[in-house]
Amino acid sequence: VRISRAEHARYGGGDVGVLVRRSFAFLLAREPNTSILREFDLSTIERYFPEYAREITRR
Repeated sequence: VRISRAEHARYGGGDVGVLVRRSFAFLLAREPNTSILREFDLSTIERYFPEYAREITRR
């Protein structure tokens, strides 16, 4: 997972590791692990799941 500084700030800042773990938990709640892309930018999640930004900043 690639996270730009802008993405980090947009999705709540804080610890990058926590953001990555929350993002994977978000994905795994919505699709099987075999459907998750091998490599992606964090903002890619929002293209597939428009509610991602709202959900991830709420946690």
